Amino acid sequence: MSNPLRIAVIGPGKVAHLHAKAVLQTPDTELVAVYGRTYQKAEDFANQYNIRAYSDVYDMIDRENVDLCLICTTHPAHREPAIAALNAGAHVLIEKPLASSLGDCDAMIEAAKRNNRYLGTISQRRFYAPSMRIRQAIDSGKIGKPVLGTVQMLGWRDEAYYKSDAWRGTWDKEGGGVLVNQSPHQLDLLLWFMGDIEEVYGVWRNLNHPYIEVDDTALAIIKFKNGGLGNIIVSNSQKPGIFGKVHVHGENGASVGVQTDGGALFIAGMSTITDPPVNDLWTVPGEESQLAQFVAEDTEFFKTIDATVYYFGLQIAEFRDAIRENRPPMVTGEDGRKVVALFQAIYESTRTGLPVKL
Repeated sequence: MSNPLRIAVIGPGKVAHLHAKAVLQTPDTELVAVYGRTYQKAEDFANQYNIRAYSDVYDMIDRENVDLCLICTTHPAHREPAIAALNAGAHVLIEKPLASSLGDCDAMIEAAKRNNRYLGTISQRRFYAPSMRIRQAIDSGKIGKPVLGTVQMLGWRDEAYYKSDAWRGTWDKEGGGVLVNQSPHQLDLLLWFMGDIEEVYGVWRNLNHPYIEVDDTALAIIKFKNGGLGNIIVSNSQKPGIFGKVHVHGENGASVGVQTDGGALFIAGMSTITDPPVNDLWTVPGEESQLAQFVAEDTEFFKTIDATVYYFGLQIAEFRDAIRENRPPMVTGEDGRKVVALFQAIYESTRTGLPVKL
C-alpha cells in the first residue's frame, strides 16, 4: 500500500481553506504544510490545520517531502511559486485560471515538462454529474458532432466583494474581471465540449461597477476548429445573480446542457453553493424523458454533500491517481492555457475591434 500523497498549499487566502478542507476529506492524501509570502498569515493558516508554515517554497518541499502543491495565490502571482515547486520536484495543481497571461502559462508548462512533473488547473465543475453526462453524450455520438455551444453566466458582485481583498478589480493584481475570475469554469466546459477554437470576436465593458478597473461584462462569437460556432455572454452585473449555463447543440438536432450555478453565484470563502448543478436541457433522441430523473437524482445527491469542498476533493483525488498511475491528469496545464488564450483573445479583440485567430 502506497503512502498518502503529501500536499502543501501555496497562498493561504480564502480559497485555500476550501482546498485544505477538501484534502482532509480525500482518502490517501495528507495536508502537511503551507507557504505564504507573509509568514504570519501562513502561520495563522497552519495553526488552523495543525501543519507547518514556511516562507520558502524549496525549503517546504524538501523538509516536508511534498508530492503536490496546490497554488492558491492571486492569478498573476501563480507563475513564480508554481515554477519553484516544479523545480523542487513537486507536482502542481493551480486554482483557476492557470494564469492571467499566456507567457506565464507557457513558462509553467515548460517547467513541468522539464522536471517531468504534472501541472493541472482547478476546474471542478467538470466533475459535476451533469457535466459528465454531456461529455459522455458527445463521446458516444448521441448528438452527432457538436455544432453550437453557448455560455451564459449572469451573476453579481457588489462593492463589498471588491473591497474584501485589495487585489480584486485591478488589472495588475487580478489580471482582469469577470472573464478572468468568475467565468473560467464555464469557458473550460465550453472548450471541453466543443474542442479547440479557430477565431474569436469579442468585446468587454464595465456596465455598473465604476469602482473597479476591469470588465464586469463580456460577449464573444467563436468559430471552432471542428466547424462549429459558439457564443459567450458573461457578466457580474445582474443583482443578485441569475445562473451559469453551458449548452451544446449537435448536428443531429439534439441538445444537452448544464446549469452549473443558480441564484446568487458562489463566492469562495464568502458564501455557499445554494443550488444544485443540474442538466437543464436534454433532447437526445429516446432520452428526453430522462431529464426529470437526472434533475431529481442530482438534487437529492446535492443534499448529502458540502458542494463547496466536495468537487475540489474529486479533482484532487483524480490528480492523486494521475500521479500514482504516471499519466496526465484530467484537467492539464494545456487545458488551462486554452481558457487563458480565450479570454486574452476577447481582450485583444476589444482593443483592436477585429477578430483574433488562436
